[in-house]
Amino acid sequence: MNKTAAPDFKLTGKVALVTGAGRGIGYEIALALAEYGADVAVCSRTPSELEKVREAIEKLGRRALTVRADITRIPDIHALVDKVMGTFGRIDILVNNAGINIPQFAVDVTEEAWDRIMEINLKGLFFCAQAVGKVMIRQKGGKIINISSQTGTVAIPKRAAYCASKGGVNQLTKLLALEWAEHHINVNAIAPTFIETPFTEPMFKDEAFRRYVNENIPMGRVGRPSDVTGAVVYLASAASDLVTGLILLVDGGWTIH
Repeated sequence: MNKTAAPDFKLTGKVALVTGAGRGIGYEIALALAEYGADVAVCSRTPSELEKVREAIEKLGRRALTVRADITRIPDIHALVDKVMGTFGRIDILVNNAGINIPQFAVDVTEEAWDRIMEINLKGLFFCAQAVGKVMIRQKGGKIINISSQTGTVAIPKRAAYCASKGGVNQLTKLLALEWAEHHINVNAIAPTFIETPFTEPMFKDEAFRRYVNENIPMGRVGRPSDVTGAVVYLASAASDLVTGLILLVDGGWTIH
């Protein structure tokens, strides 16, 4: 009997693009992809944040490209993809990480907040996927990973627009996976619970909120960036070549109940 080949998680020779990579989970995702061998292009609306990411990627011996881009602007997305292609000549992995939340109870949601969340979390994500998808169709393959949230599956107070946007991300993920499978493009989403980052640190200073979160996670802890980056590396690698249309919940069991 032939021995089963070990899964291949190496990304050597691959080019990845990560949106919203200036800080937090996006920063960690960019570094994880570089650690596994990919050259990485990163974008953010804040150029000063990108320099730190570039230095960290290059310290790992990989090539880096930083681009200032606002993914709510379609011309910015096209310019971003053109710059990545001009530098690297291909895009093998797209991680749609950029996203925001503006906490408001449903009765208090403003039109401005709703539109802003949808512009970034859903519209921007889709048009980034579309632009890169066209590249991957020409290449006859690629991996697209959308960063969703457990709130695309379960409701959490003060997140009406956010829940709606992430539910949309999940459905778009499935639709793109279906339409692009014939082009050998895998489209999946990662749906984390609350992750310990500088962004969530102020939330966890509220003892009542921390208790609420911990009580809802059967595994007894909030997420770490490595919980997300491990899932990203898996979905970006050849180990997941037969996986598409998946919403991978990294939630410690929150959505079980």
